[in-house]
Amino acid sequence: MNISSNPAAAESRASQVAFHRTELSVILSLYGRMVAAGEWRDYGISCLSDRAVFSIFRRTAENPLYRVEKHPKLRNRQGMYVLIGMDGQILKRGHDLKTVLRDLDRKLIRVVE
Repeated sequence: MNISSNPAAAESRASQVAFHRTELSVILSLYGRMVAAGEWRDYGISCLSDRAVFSIFRRTAENPLYRVEKHPKLRNRQGMYVLIGMDGQILKRGHDLKTVLRDLDRKLIRVVE
């Protein structure tokens, strides 16, 4: 069956949350610098019905070191971007993705030095 002819499949794709190109550019820029520094090695992207998740791994077969999540429903509250640590603790939350990722960028500076 062709997916484009299936209305249920088209509806499920429309209800998924995903990162925009500019958001991915910010995330992948940081990711690339951390890979070059030897800190990170793999990533995964999940587009779910209520959020989009960018998971960052040190090795492929382990739990993610960090997760960058986008929750559009929280746009008018705490902010739709969340940085979550390995243990599930929320490290940073905000309205601006660059501000949320700033702590990871500081860790990169310490690694390079």
